[in-house]
Amino acid sequence: MFIPTLVLWLLSASPEVPVTPPVPVEAAPPVMPADVPALTQPVRVLLRLTLDDRGEVSRVDVRESAGVAFDRAAMAAALRWRFEPARRGEVPLEVQVDVPVTFEPVVPPSDAGAAPRAENTDVTQPADDGGGSSPDPKPPSFSTTVRGQSVAPPPVAVGDFHITVGQLADVPRNSATDLLLLAPGVMLANHGGEGHAETLYLRGFDAGEGKDVEMRLNGVPLNEVSHAHGHGYADTYFIIPELVQSLRVTEGPYDPSQGDFGVAGTVDYQLGLERRGITASASYGSFASRRLSLVWGPPESTDATFVGVLLRQGHGFGPNRAYANAGLMAQTELRLGPETRLRLFGASYGARFSTAGVVRETDVVDARLPCDADADSQFFCLYDPNQGGASQRHLASVELVSRLERGGRFVQQAFAVARQMRSRENFTGFLQDTPPVGEAQRGDNTEQSYQGTTVGLRGRYTPGLTWAGQPQPVELGYVARYDNVHTRARRLRDKGGAPYATIFDNQVRTTNLGAYLSLRGAPMEWLTLRGGVRVDTFLFGVEDLNRPESDRQGSRIPEESVEAYGFFASPRASAEVRLTPRLTWLTSAGLGARSSDAAGLSDAEFAPYARVTSGETGLGWHWRDDAGDSALEVRGAVFATRVSQDLVFSETTGRNQPIGPSQRLGAFGTARFQWNQRLDVQASLAWARATLPVPGASSWRLWDGTVIPYIPQVLGRVDAAWRGTTTVARQPVGWSLALGHSAIGPKPLPLDRYSESIFLFDVAARARWRAVELGVTVENLLDARWRESEFNYVSNFRGPDAPASLLATRHFSAGAPRTVRGTLTVYLDLQEDRP
Repeated sequence: MFIPTLVLWLLSASPEVPVTPPVPVEAAPPVMPADVPALTQPVRVLLRLTLDDRGEVSRVDVRESAGVAFDRAAMAAALRWRFEPARRGEVPLEVQVDVPVTFEPVVPPSDAGAAPRAENTDVTQPADDGGGSSPDPKPPSFSTTVRGQSVAPPPVAVGDFHITVGQLADVPRNSATDLLLLAPGVMLANHGGEGHAETLYLRGFDAGEGKDVEMRLNGVPLNEVSHAHGHGYADTYFIIPELVQSLRVTEGPYDPSQGDFGVAGTVDYQLGLERRGITASASYGSFASRRLSLVWGPPESTDATFVGVLLRQGHGFGPNRAYANAGLMAQTELRLGPETRLRLFGASYGARFSTAGVVRETDVVDARLPCDADADSQFFCLYDPNQGGASQRHLASVELVSRLERGGRFVQQAFAVARQMRSRENFTGFLQDTPPVGEAQRGDNTEQSYQGTTVGLRGRYTPGLTWAGQPQPVELGYVARYDNVHTRARRLRDKGGAPYATIFDNQVRTTNLGAYLSLRGAPMEWLTLRGGVRVDTFLFGVEDLNRPESDRQGSRIPEESVEAYGFFASPRASAEVRLTPRLTWLTSAGLGARSSDAAGLSDAEFAPYARVTSGETGLGWHWRDDAGDSALEVRGAVFATRVSQDLVFSETTGRNQPIGPSQRLGAFGTARFQWNQRLDVQASLAWARATLPVPGASSWRLWDGTVIPYIPQVLGRVDAAWRGTTTVARQPVGWSLALGHSAIGPKPLPLDRYSESIFLFDVAARARWRAVELGVTVENLLDARWRESEFNYVSNFRGPDAPASLLATRHFSAGAPRTVRGTLTVYLDLQEDRP
């Protein structure tokens, strides 16, 4: 039996304006935890609930613990409670409420007819000190803290997804990057090997390794300016998947907080470790793949405190695909007061990987590659073994979060990132070199290197304003970022790998200062308006270290300085119409910007950025049962986007090059169903058409024009996980089954060619008894021979003396075959995780 008693603690109050406490509307009792001994005396858990201005529980903290099992049961019930919000006059308030929850012994049969005993609700108003306000009482220290789920802020567009990974973490995934597949319209490809950043396709954009998608980790920007491999290069392979609690994927430039590179959208990984104690996992699988992870969450701390280590190594699924990497991530949350916390986060990572590169389809069919003549050996073969790379990353962040009076909040973050990378790839063989007279081609292997440091500040402030008796959510934010990088590309000899020519060599210093204002209002009960504006400035200073030593006027210093400046204002707005309590119509529009690559700047250039214009409209429907055990969310929208200067992959340089303006027209639909913490299913389907606009045509004719290559028009994805418990030899055994399925439609290639469709299936199963868990995953279950990346261009891989053919042909990088992996996981110091 459960007996709640409310004791209010209001942040502040004014004697002139009466404060009405929150009133419980729904307060279903918690369920007695399973597998606990019969109670002989009452067990009490003291919860502190944070109730927002709608009366919903946005946070749960345990102030006095009765053991993890009872804490979890009390929290699970509290997250389903609903209240009429507290009010100061007619203005709803965000308040905190202390709730003792008592689990009592079962009533004996002789007393079964007695009425259940319940304590009265005691609502205590803050005392008046005579000065017009009441002092903030200081809460007692925590004996243990377990954080409940936070209520996500309202979306700025139909394509604004706050994704909780939850059970879908059971679906096989190689890295944290694969979690992006939980957002509709996302496709990943990798021609560079395990350790190279993924190529990301989103919303009809070939975003490369990050040029059109803003990437963040706990708010720290990951896109790297003027990277040798591509402007905006963002490697998320270093993120430990076990530590990713949720991610926000905002498709389109609709949120004023979105900054540089937010063309197709923004991705923000949020870290956290819900499971307390030590979790050690070891895996071994096909192609000698080995994986060892160790994560630890101190039992007395929140899920924001953790340490994680991840080691990976393997031979790869074919020649020249070996890899090895290691990473560490750690974070601690310190409470500096009742409403202030400080988060310290750090990460360190190093990787080395080999790459097979691309092969010509005709050479595979004719068995000309230097491998065995059978079809599989040829499919996974390569030309140039001198391909691969290495990278290092070190990251540190300090974040201060303080809750202010009247619902305000202040967040201040400082960060620093040190990054180094070198990669070698050969896309054309022996074609690009202009050798000295009488000498043969020296080869097109391209070495791209990058070394840089990023430091910056981010902050946002929500003052908690009210107007006309209604709260007016207003947010002010800023970002200040400085990058100092050295970026270089050189050609390497086929024999020995020595560099023989420099393509570019730049020392780049970039400053990005941005600020934004966003607000939300509800002029009518059924209408909510959101809007804001963001202002960004870009200042570039470039030292070109690859100028000629002489020109027409004589000898000169082989260096030159370039400076450029840009200023851009981007308004963004959305209108939400509540058609029914469950059905919402949301329309959004906004402008965005992508800064320019320093390699393409001219001296004194103004406005070095690409302009993005985008609009979206669609519907969202959600349902949750009264008990909160089941939920269904469905969304769908159509969108259109224009970019003033787009980029497309060029095989001659091995990086993206400008192609002028482009446009997109597309639509998506997605649904997620969750039932009783047992079944979690998500499915999505997206279509997009990307074209180069016809010169002089109306800007409304978004379907006309030449199709941009390499971008799939249809993408489908299904993720499903089923969990349960069975009994084996009178022992409870937890189990789970998971499925991931990707369907990728044909991609247009240059010269009016199309790739083949791709259908991939991944499955996983695991069983757990007490602290030991065994699992098996199978990726590419049907062992399909699929092409992860496909191109169509001219190349010469037959040798330096062979005549080059001018006929374009298809090239591809092979996707992984069926891969099986077994995993042993041991859970230590965990009282609550019973199957």
